Amino acid sequence: MTPPTGPGIEELRRSVVAMVDGFYGAVPPYPRLPESLVAADFAHGVKLNVDLFFRYLRTGIEPDEDDTADMVRLAVERVRDGAAVTDVLDRYRLGASVVWDRLLDSATASERELLLTAAAPLMRYLGLLTQRIVAAATDRAHDPHYELMEHRRAVTDALLTGRDPQQWPGRPTVRLAERYLITVFRLGPDIGDAAADLRHRVESMPGVLVRMDISGWVALIPLPPGDDGRDTTALLRTRLPRSAPAYWVGTATATRPDIPSGYAEARILAELGRCLERAENLCRRDDLQFEYAIAAGDAARPGLAAVLAPLEPQPVLTRTLELFLATGLNQLATARRLDIHRNTVNYRLCRIRDLIGLDPQNPTEAMTVAAALTAQRLQAHHFAP
Repeated sequence: MTPPTGPGIEELRRSVVAMVDGFYGAVPPYPRLPESLVAADFAHGVKLNVDLFFRYLRTGIEPDEDDTADMVRLAVERVRDGAAVTDVLDRYRLGASVVWDRLLDSATASERELLLTAAAPLMRYLGLLTQRIVAAATDRAHDPHYELMEHRRAVTDALLTGRDPQQWPGRPTVRLAERYLITVFRLGPDIGDAAADLRHRVESMPGVLVRMDISGWVALIPLPPGDDGRDTTALLRTRLPRSAPAYWVGTATATRPDIPSGYAEARILAELGRCLERAENLCRRDDLQFEYAIAAGDAARPGLAAVLAPLEPQPVLTRTLELFLATGLNQLATARRLDIHRNTVNYRLCRIRDLIGLDPQNPTEAMTVAAALTAQRLQAHHFAP
C-alpha cells in the first residue's frame, strides 16, 4: 500500500476524533449488556482504533498482533459478558459506517478525494481486526473456563424462565440451591466505571448465578438452609458500595420453581427504585408495598398519572404537593421545608384541589393523590420492568 501524504491526513484524523466524542449513542446498544457497563470501554476502544488506523494510513505498515491486542481483548470481554460475536463485529461495521457517512456529508471536494484514498486501507484494517477478534473468540470458546461460564449462563436462563436446567454431559455440574435471593440490578445513567466494580462484587459471592441485560443484570444468590433471605440480604448490603453513583437493587426470595415470579417482582422493585430515585439502594417489597401495587397495575397507571396533568404547567404547586405528602400531610413542616408561611401552603393546597378535583388535605383523597404522583413519576421515567 502506498500511504497518502500531506497535511490533509492529520486534519482528517482530527475531524474523526472530534466526531467520535459522544459517538456511543449513535451505535445501537448490545441486546444483552447494560450500556453503562460497556460505554467506558467503548470510548477507549474507539480512541485506540482511530490512533492505530491513522498510523497504518500514514505508514502503510500493517498492525501486528501486539498493536491490536487491546482492541481484541475488549471485544473478547464483551463475548465473555454474553454478547454474540456477530454483535461485537457489528459495532465495527456500524461505527465505521456512521463516521464515514458523517465525514462525507461535511467534506469539501479535496477532502472527498482524500476519503476515497483512505477507503481501501480502512477496509483492509477492519478486515484484519475482525479476523483477529473472531480467532480470539473462537479460541476462547474452546477454553474449559469459558465453556463453564456458558453452561452457567444457560442454567441461569432456564431458572429465570421456569425451564428445567439441563446439565451438560462431560462438564462440571452447576450446584443448585433450593431457594434463592433474586436480585435485579438497575444502573443509573452516570454510574460509569463503577458498574464493573459493582458487578464483580456480586459475581464473587459463592454459588451466585448472573445474567446480564441491557439495563443491568440479575443475580441469583443461593440461600443457605434456615435463611429466609434476611441474612443473605444483610451480607449483600455489606458488599454493595455506598459511595457509587446511582444504582438500585430489587430483591425477592423464591424456591427454585417460583424463580420466574420472584424475578418479575424483583424487576418491578428495581425499576421503582430507579424511577423514584430512592436514596436506599436495596428495594424490598416490604418497604414499597404502596408503590408496588401501583407499579404492578399496568392498566391503571396511565389513568392515575393523568389525574395530575393540570399541575404540569405549575411546578411550584407540584413541589408543594410532593413535600406535603412526604411530610405526612403536615402544613407546618411543608412551610418550613419551602421557607414560606403556612398560609401560603394552605392557599397552594386549595389551588391544587381546584385544579385536580381532589383535596390533598382530605386523608382519603390524599391516598389517591399520592398514588397519582407515584404513577406520574413512573410514566415520566419510562418504567419498564
